[in-house]
Amino acid sequence: MPIQIGVLALQGDFREHSEVLRKLGCRPVEIRKKEDLKTIKGLIIPGGESTTISKLLKEFKLNQNIIELHKKGIPIYGTCAGAIVLAKDIHNYPKQPSLGLINISIDRNAYGRQIESFEENISIRGEKKPFPAIFIRAPIIKEIGKNVEILAKQNGNPVLIKEDSILVSTFHPELTEDTRIHKMFLEMIKKAK
Repeated sequence: MPIQIGVLALQGDFREHSEVLRKLGCRPVEIRKKEDLKTIKGLIIPGGESTTISKLLKEFKLNQNIIELHKKGIPIYGTCAGAIVLAKDIHNYPKQPSLGLINISIDRNAYGRQIESFEENISIRGEKKPFPAIFIRAPIIKEIGKNVEILAKQNGNPVLIKEDSILVSTFHPELTEDTRIHKMFLEMIKKAK
């Protein structure tokens, strides 16, 4: 039976993540209510608009349920806006609520507006081949806690990090043909079993 991985489907590019998961032989489960969380072994919080995602998490009463998943050791992966939602501190927008599950301070839209989006090859720790990272209105991780591992940087800034069962990228791997980061998340899920 394929591993069931939840993809938060309230807003953002959840369909693209689901497609990558299908390619990897997993069964994506679109998460819209707390009942959807029952059978999943991991959760992806996609890119989109972080204030909207945060508002909808509260409206659909999913905040505490996702925090409970984390307490159970279920891996969670946040891309771009998902990274902001998972951050302990949102640097330039302190009133935006977050789940506070990874010990980082993050700066929303720090790379600029949509028109300033770009793609750049980055080096991922332990990988020989560069990864084609796509940055769209991307946040910048300003500070990291002592237990946070930096797995990749762009222009000196951490862009792929991990702390315990949380993985975060400030770019969009789901928009590329390269599935290595989703495979990395899948490995975290397999180890968590």
